[in-house]
Amino acid sequence: MIPSQQDFWFLPLGGCGEIGMNLNLFGHAGHWLMVDCGVTFEKPESGVGLNRLEMADPVFIANRHEALVAIIATHAHEDHIGAIPHLWEQFRCPIYTTPFTRNVVLRKLRQYRIDAPVVTVQPGETIDLGPFSVQWLPITHSTVETNALLITTPVARVLHTADWKLDSAPISGAAIEPQIYQQAGSQGIDAVVCDSTNATVTGHSVSESELFKGLLDLVSNSRGRVVVGCFASNIARLQTLGNVAHVTGRYLGLMGRSLQRMVSCAQAAGYLRENFAPLTGFELGYLLPEETLIIATGSQGETGAALRRLAVDSHPDVNLATGDHVIFSAKTIPGNDTEVASLLQAFDQRGIHVTHGDASEIPIHASGHPCADELSLMYGWLKPRVAIPVHGEARHMQENARLAQLAGVPVQLTGRNGDLFDIVNNRIVRAAAPVGRLWFDEERGRLLPIESA
Repeated sequence: MIPSQQDFWFLPLGGCGEIGMNLNLFGHAGHWLMVDCGVTFEKPESGVGLNRLEMADPVFIANRHEALVAIIATHAHEDHIGAIPHLWEQFRCPIYTTPFTRNVVLRKLRQYRIDAPVVTVQPGETIDLGPFSVQWLPITHSTVETNALLITTPVARVLHTADWKLDSAPISGAAIEPQIYQQAGSQGIDAVVCDSTNATVTGHSVSESELFKGLLDLVSNSRGRVVVGCFASNIARLQTLGNVAHVTGRYLGLMGRSLQRMVSCAQAAGYLRENFAPLTGFELGYLLPEETLIIATGSQGETGAALRRLAVDSHPDVNLATGDHVIFSAKTIPGNDTEVASLLQAFDQRGIHVTHGDASEIPIHASGHPCADELSLMYGWLKPRVAIPVHGEARHMQENARLAQLAGVPVQLTGRNGDLFDIVNNRIVRAAAPVGRLWFDEERGRLLPIESA
C-alpha cells in the first residue's frame, strides 16, 4: 500500500475511536509522516496489579520504515509521546518538536539509552519533510508549546489540530491567536483532523486564568498543610500554584519524580521562572504545617505516587495530620474512579479534608480540550472541505461530526484505527491497515502483544 503523487492519506493506528495512545500517519508520494506516538494506561485483564503501559502496534509503518520521513511530537503529554522510546528503534527516523517537548522526549530516550535525533522547531516555523511541507501553528492546551500542524502537499492541505482549546489567558505560553487559523482558512483547507474529547460538552472550556481565585481562596482558608494534586505536565497549573504560594506566604514544595522532571524540563525551556523556587522533600518535613504548600503527583489514585503514600502515611518526608487539606486540581479520568475513591476514603478516615475538582462548586481545574462552542468557532475559522474527528470514543467523534456539519463543513468522515481516509476523494477504506496493542513488560524490558500478557 503505497500512496501516489495524486494521493493524500490519513491513517490512524491509535487514538481514533479511543482517548489516548495516539499514533497518526499521513501518506503522500510514496512517503509517510508520523504525528505523535503515545501510550495509554490500562489494567491487565485480570484486574490485578498496576496499570499496564500500552501502545499501538506499529507493524504497518515499521514494515515501511524506509518511507517514514519523520515523527512529529505535537506536545508533551504521555498519550502523544510516551511510546517514542519503546518504538523508535523500529522507525529510526528524526523526531521534530518544540523546545519544552524536546526536553521531555530527550529525558525519556536517555532513560532507555536511545540515541535518536531530536530536532528543535520553533512555533510558527515551516519545515519540508520529504514531500510534506509542515507549519507549526501555536494552539492552547493544558501543557505549553502545543502546536497544530498545517501539512501541505501539491494535492491537498490538512490541518491536524492535535489536542487543543481556545484560551485567551493560558498563564504559561502564548494565548490563542484566532487570526492564525482564520488566515489558514482563507488560504484553503481540504481537511481538519480534529480533537473530539469534549465535543459532547456544551459551551466553552474554562480558562487556566480563572483558577487562581478559587485555589487562592482554598489555600488561604486552610489552617494546616495544603497538598495539591495535579498533572505534572500542566505547566500553567504549576505556575498558578507557585503564584498562590507566593501570595499566601507559604513555601512551595514538590513531591513525585515525574513532577520534578517536568519542572526541570520546563525551567530549561524558560518557564516557571517567577514565584517558583520549590523546596526538596526532606526540607518540607521541617516546616510548620501552616507555612507549607505541596504539589504532588498521583491525582488519579496511582499506586506508589506521592498522594497515595501521603494518604496511607508512608511518605518518608512528610506526615499529614487531622486539619490538613488535600486539593485535587484535576478531574478523574474515566476508568480511574475506583482508585480515586479509595484514595479519597483513605484521607477522610484520617480526618484530612479533601476538595476534589469533580465536586467543587468553584473552578479549580480546567480541561485542555474544546467544548462544543470552541469546535464550532474553529470550523468557522478554517472552513474546511472535510472534517475528520479523532481523539475520542465513537460518541465524541459523532458529535464532533455533527457540529462540523452545523458549521457548514460539507463532508464528515468518521472511522476508527486502521481505516484509511482518502482526503482527495472524500472516502474511507475500512480496515486498510492492521492494528493492535503492545504492552511494555518492565521486568523483562521488552514489548509484548496484548494476547501474550
